[in-house]
Amino acid sequence: MTEESANKTGLARRTLLRLGAAGGTAAAVAAARSWAGPLLAERGLMSPDGAFAATSMALGDGLFYIEALPTSPLILSPFTDRLVVPKALAPVPKSVVNAWKNPPGPGPGQQNSLRNERHQVWTSDVGLPDPIIYKINLLVRAHSFSTSQVLPINANGRPTVSFDANRKTYPAGTRRTLPPSTIYGYNGTFPGPRINAEYGKPVLVRLENHLDENPLKLDRQDFGSPDFSFLTHLHNSHTAPESDGNPHYSMIAGPRHRGYRPGMFVDNLYLNRAAGNDDSAKQSFFWFHDHTMDHTGANVYKGMVGLYPIYDPKNGLDMGDERRGLRLPGVRTNNPDGSFDVAFDIPLAFTDFRFDDGVTIHKDFHDGLGEFPAAKNPATHPEWWGKTFYKHFPNHGFVGDICTVNGTAFPVLEVKRRKYRFRFLDASVARIYEFKLMTSTRGPKSSVSLGYNGDELQGQYRIEDGQQCMQFNEIAVDGGLLPIPIKRNSFELWPAKRREVIVDFTRYQDGTPTTKGDVVYLTNVMKMPNGRKWAASTRFSPDPKYKIPLLKIVIGDTAPDNSRIPATLRALPPLPSNWQSMLDNRLIFEVQRGSAGGETEWLINGKPFDPQHVLASLKNPAGRSPLAQQKKGSFNLWELRNGGGGWVHPVHLHEEEHQVVMRNGKDVTRTADPGHPDDISGEDTVALDPGESVIVYRGFRDFTGPYVGHCHNLSHEDHAMMFAWEITP
Repeated sequence: MTEESANKTGLARRTLLRLGAAGGTAAAVAAARSWAGPLLAERGLMSPDGAFAATSMALGDGLFYIEALPTSPLILSPFTDRLVVPKALAPVPKSVVNAWKNPPGPGPGQQNSLRNERHQVWTSDVGLPDPIIYKINLLVRAHSFSTSQVLPINANGRPTVSFDANRKTYPAGTRRTLPPSTIYGYNGTFPGPRINAEYGKPVLVRLENHLDENPLKLDRQDFGSPDFSFLTHLHNSHTAPESDGNPHYSMIAGPRHRGYRPGMFVDNLYLNRAAGNDDSAKQSFFWFHDHTMDHTGANVYKGMVGLYPIYDPKNGLDMGDERRGLRLPGVRTNNPDGSFDVAFDIPLAFTDFRFDDGVTIHKDFHDGLGEFPAAKNPATHPEWWGKTFYKHFPNHGFVGDICTVNGTAFPVLEVKRRKYRFRFLDASVARIYEFKLMTSTRGPKSSVSLGYNGDELQGQYRIEDGQQCMQFNEIAVDGGLLPIPIKRNSFELWPAKRREVIVDFTRYQDGTPTTKGDVVYLTNVMKMPNGRKWAASTRFSPDPKYKIPLLKIVIGDTAPDNSRIPATLRALPPLPSNWQSMLDNRLIFEVQRGSAGGETEWLINGKPFDPQHVLASLKNPAGRSPLAQQKKGSFNLWELRNGGGGWVHPVHLHEEEHQVVMRNGKDVTRTADPGHPDDISGEDTVALDPGESVIVYRGFRDFTGPYVGHCHNLSHEDHAMMFAWEITP
């Protein structure tokens, strides 16, 4: 272990060695709580296993290299492109569906083009109407992230050479335009379509694979499913396995492959019915994304992201009409084509990217597998300059250095002087965000002009004089509406997680009215130089100069506003009073880094993903190691442990949302952990800080069959940090 690698943790080498010496005994815990405690807590490593996590983090830095990644060209005119707000996708008319050669239906063989599966539960089985039909094609297309000119720079922030598709070299200092990047997109767009759904109105989406077709003759580069397969997961809809889009199912049924290959289609049926038909289990914002085994990260990064807000029309509670029910912001327009749009209700999908500099060597473990022979890696690719760069197998996790919102870098949103509902989604491979609303007198300045270099260039622009000016009123999370709104100065957003907030643009937090032309920046204040964990955030060692503006919000004219911020929203599903009696028989799953490397780099309970067999729990307090099988209609406690290494892990469990009941041995059912205030709500992805343990209460209702749980750091998932589980009759 080099001194340099140890210092990346912020802990001196001798401190780490002292912790390591204590690590084999109970003295480690005592050490962590005494002389090492403040250091570990400051870096998110303070837990019962904190000492071990800190030591293995430093050892990992010494044993493995940190791979080179390109520095993206500097966008010279940020905040000039408008934010793209996707309109609702139109359903397919019944007359068109009836004319299809293989129309959807409940019969044998009607679930996919292979004619080998049927829907486990059809709409009529649960008293619901026929589904609304949508058609989405998987297409190879081009996408532009910015219309601004760019300046090619190196890791020191200095101008450098650039290239074009013919490998022509342009001298340092030449301003360029970013070429479009090749995407694999739902209907060929990024993000893909927005389906506005409603509870009580089922939806069936026919997804058809055309990824083998390349009508624009685009360069596919060296990432994305090598065999052009796809597998779409509606995260985290309560869905039967054949429509869930998970590789446990796909490898043993349906396509019997990592995904559906070119020319195939699958009909994913979303009942839009809460688990157990329990209104308290209703959610409010899903998203759909690729889940192809071993290539989820590459396909998501290449564009397979779509949006699925779901409204609750029962008693008008949350139907996109601010005059009814909870009166959350939203003005609904029912369209003649059967879709509906909701003004002042805006989804924001955050993704970070790197763009090729033409001189960084493409060398990846996957190249040795022969997956992308045309790339002839290891090699540099000057012909890909300015296009998206991806590394399948990053030692420290993959993060980009340019963040986009709804597929655009540094967009502008013009708002009215009224309240808005924003639905936040982290669709990044690994990056965690922490958002604040800020004003700035001097405005954004490039990190290069401020003297930064290396990892400090990430985000490209800063507002170092930024001051918080407004608060968020958080109303919903992964599991749907909260019991009551939470006022937040900032909030974290982990991969795959969603947060919904109301922002009032009529006044600042000190009560001063806003005026037309005022500018507010949605700002990321979490520094995360690699995919391992944050380096600075509000919870841990905040960096007062790290304020990265991602979205410029310009306040316009006053508009009518019938919305309000209600005092109460939706009660949580009931938690049994005797849940603690279930602790001894809980199932335990520990995520950890493996020692073998390669395709089994990341493990759960010491084992890589095996789609053919359900995983066994670690030994629980009752002395048992039960298989990850649950009876239909049952409930249980599952424990998720972060096995150390100084990594964070967002762990996602398919099929039904859960409620956190304990974090690090403490009951959080009444008072949430200060670092995770959303624990009081329903969620589908557990945020595991280094060394943490979380126990969740969850149900297994309505369906039977194979599902998965996995880390939603997609580099981890793609390298075996996933496990198979199932619901039995």
